Parts: sequence; structure tokens; C-alpha cells
Amino acid sequence: MDFMTIDLTALGWDADRASDARRRADYQPGRVARVERGVYTVLGAAGPLRATLGGAVLATAARDRTYLPCVGDWVLFATWPDRHVTVEVVLPRRTALREPPAGKVAHGQILAANLTATAVVEPMRPEPDLSRIRCLLAFARESGARPLVVLTKADLVADPAPVVRRVAAAAPGVPVLPVGARRGAGLDPLRAEVAPGRTLGLLGPPRAGRSVLVNALAGAVALPTSASRRVDGMGRLHSAGQALVAVPGGGAVVKVPGVRVVPG
Repeated sequence: MDFMTIDLTALGWDADRASDARRRADYQPGRVARVERGVYTVLGAAGPLRATLGGAVLATAARDRTYLPCVGDWVLFATWPDRHVTVEVVLPRRTALREPPAGKVAHGQILAANLTATAVVEPMRPEPDLSRIRCLLAFARESGARPLVVLTKADLVADPAPVVRRVAAAAPGVPVLPVGARRGAGLDPLRAEVAPGRTLGLLGPPRAGRSVLVNALAGAVALPTSASRRVDGMGRLHSAGQALVAVPGGGAVVKVPGVRVVPG
């Protein structure tokens, strides 16, 4: 059986995180790539593995649900004699993309952690929703990550320049990048955001082209797109959900799930 090794440094593991982990030398570090019904896909040095939560994490999360691991988190895990793997420690987050509060809930759940940049992804066709872009940019700024705007489907617009100018006027000081991901147009500025040690989050509405962007940056079909998803017997569209994908050469990109936006 062939084992895939992973360069954790390329994913953002560094001396400060190693210092946090050194106190628990009996555990190994990894990064959460996916969360599915209480099972965590963790990228460890020896390759991806499936893990559940250890008792210490469960106990802490019972008092504070934001301690539950999310996509992008760095964790320490234990491998037991029966080969069962458990997440035992969630390391401190440097940035946290938090779902806006809803109703009586004061604090929304954390959707993604340790992003270095968060891109608000909005399609150029139909016309970009400037109010939504402003709301999502505020959400991105609160995370602590560097915000930017990515305008997808630029190859479907005869002249993207006027659209880019309107969006730039609505988002002063924020880079606005038009891309045509299916043809690879305009991707070079985005590739700098997924350099070794960096993680780019993609935040936006359904069908904005986030999965297409992930696949273009990864150079492979890492996530299904709207054209490749299937509908089940109850008429529900199967979605890729949220996921962290390692990019060849270093860095990672995260598809963040859609969030409800209430324009202000």
C-alpha cells in the first residue's frame, strides 16, 4: 500500500505552532480539511486520516461550542493501538471566519480558521450584487484575514472593465480581481494568495464559481462543480460543502459554505 506524505510547513505549520504543540509530544499535528457529521478529515504528515473527537475536546466544547474543530484548524491528534484516531487539542486560531449571529444566538459558529486572505466571490454575470459584496466584505474583515473581491465568469462578459470599476468603487481599498477560471484567465494574482504557508478562503453565494476556482488553483478536480453534482431522489442537490484543499507547490484554498446575508 502506498502512503501519501504531506509537507505540513507548506500548509502553514511553523515554529510558533510547533512551540504550542511541543508541550504535548505524545500527539501529532495536523490540519482539518473537512468536517462531516462529527468525523474530521485531518491532513497529517503521513497523509490524510479520519478522526473523531477526544474527551478533552468534547468537554471543552460542551462549555464553548466555538472550540469544536472547523475547517482550517490546526489540531493535535492521538493514534490508539486499535488505530482509532482522536483529536485531542485544537491549537489557537490566528484568524476565524465566524457565521453572523442569528436570532437569539449571540455568537455564530466558526466556519473556517487560520485563513490568511478571504475572497468574496461574486459572479459578473448576472450583474454583481454590490450590497451583498459590502456585507460579505465586512464579514471577511472581522475574521482578521486580508479581504479581497474575486469576480468570476469574466470570460462571459464582453467588457469586464466597467463592472470592475463599479465593484471597486463599492469596495474602496480592496483588491478586485476579475477571473475566468474555466479558461484560467486572471488566476495569477490569486495564486500568490495560496503560496506556501498561506491559505485563501472563498466566500460567496451558491453558483458563484467557488468550486471551479478551487479546482483551477489545485490543478485537479478536487471538488464537484454545479455541472457535475447530482440530485438525489428527494430533489436535493449534492454539494461539495466546505473543504480545505492543498495546492501543489504549497498553500491551501478553502471553500467556505454560504452564509445568510442581511443587507444593512
